[in-house]
Amino acid sequence: MTQSIEYWLSEHPTIVNFRWSTTQSWGSTWSFLFTAIPAYIAVATTLHLILTVFRRRRPVPLGIIPAVHSLGMALISAVIFAGILVSAAAEIRDTRWLWRRTKTTPFQWFLCFPLGTRPSGRVFFWSYVFYLSRFLHLFRTFFTVLGRRRLTFFHLFNQSILIFMSFLWLEFSQSFQVLAILSTTLLYSVVYGYRFWTAIGLPGACFPFVVNCQVVLLGCNLVCHVGVLSLHILKGGCNGMGAWVCNSVLNGAILLLFLKFYVKMYLTNSNVGKVESLGTHLGSGSESNPKHEREVVIVKEKRC
Repeated sequence: MTQSIEYWLSEHPTIVNFRWSTTQSWGSTWSFLFTAIPAYIAVATTLHLILTVFRRRRPVPLGIIPAVHSLGMALISAVIFAGILVSAAAEIRDTRWLWRRTKTTPFQWFLCFPLGTRPSGRVFFWSYVFYLSRFLHLFRTFFTVLGRRRLTFFHLFNQSILIFMSFLWLEFSQSFQVLAILSTTLLYSVVYGYRFWTAIGLPGACFPFVVNCQVVLLGCNLVCHVGVLSLHILKGGCNGMGAWVCNSVLNGAILLLFLKFYVKMYLTNSNVGKVESLGTHLGSGSESNPKHEREVVIVKEKRC
């Protein structure tokens, strides 16, 4: 059983022989990237404007679609997490002999790819799957719009940038992406599982669960970025540092935004609805009836 799982997650020829290229990988061209992102923004904005013009105040009934989407994303994220974890272990096993010459440890490899690393092999296969899964996350935006929630610039910007960064990870073989994918898919497995849990009517947490998960993730990423920079200076260079700089700036900006809302919530006694709204902007919103759920969250927090 274990050997079968390892085969399908790290030893299958498609995984081992993967190579990121414009001829072999769907969505791997710059033209595709700069077409897909504006198209997503245009469709979401157009849908929002149509609902606004017709002044449809009630949410569009989506039935079980959001719940099925949440369950699907939780399972996909779990598979990506397991796949890249097993593949990373296989890469460490197969290349340990080479690392001894450069005095590189597995921990250093997780943070800092050696210069000249190419986007091919097991780890980059799962990085590519993660990149493709980012497009499935975009359906959350349309659920938000149809649920008559406010569509903000930050929501569109955040989703677009995450796709852009996933593309850069592959295009420039960026260091740190293994740890980033591991932590992100672990978070998504928990968050989307929680969304599915609440979508089918089971009780939710008595605190802003999704936002707290996001803060933990961003905090861990910040610490890891410091580690990457340290290794880049001490080890003579890490691969894909240009893309890493963009990633660091984005994570820093989002972390500061979260801290701003946390200060407002805990120091100025602002209501929980604001924090839940922030979670929606980051693709972390709840399901179909936001007004009702905000009331439930507030009541539950008072009971804690």
